[in-house]
Amino acid sequence: MLVWRSPAGVRTISSAPAGGGLGLRSWVLNAQVPLSYSRRDPQAHIEALAGSLGLRGCGVGMLTAACTGDVEYASDGDGLGVQVAATVGLRVPTWAAPATAAERQASVEQVGTINLVAFVPQRLSDAALVNAVGTATEAKTQALWDAGVAGTGTATDAVCICCPDEGAPAAFAGPRSTWGARLAQVVHASVLAGARTWTPS
Repeated sequence: MLVWRSPAGVRTISSAPAGGGLGLRSWVLNAQVPLSYSRRDPQAHIEALAGSLGLRGCGVGMLTAACTGDVEYASDGDGLGVQVAATVGLRVPTWAAPATAAERQASVEQVGTINLVAFVPQRLSDAALVNAVGTATEAKTQALWDAGVAGTGTATDAVCICCPDEGAPAAFAGPRSTWGARLAQVVHASVLAGARTWTPS
């Protein structure tokens, strides 16, 4: 498991099965599950994992069949900038808008998942947090294209963008904004590295 703690709390936006949406969160958890994982209560499972680790308060919890030991970290280099951790599982890559009915109806029982956890050191407005999710997703897709992966991601990808809860909020986080541009670069770097080194387990 990968765990990030912030006792003071950070503002987050996430698509994770536990702690998703917008809110103030005290921790983020990315837990590895087996390829045979079939539970239909991921929130309860994540809450149990968090409790076993002594994590208190509200947090964000993700699950992946990718090896969390192979996490790819990237930052924009100044030590105080944007930081990203990506676990990249590509067992079942898929297109967001499949071309055929058969592809649209394909089973997603096999787990894989690309999970992204990003920290932006500037407070972002709610709109900018939504913008940041779009930017991170575009950068992830570009990285998969650059790695030669036939898909835009997997059907179970999740993202969590974190930022401070204090300070004047930045209004934008698109790929040509100050913080969005930096986010895009580090997401691309981490996902590209993970895609290039991923091997089926």
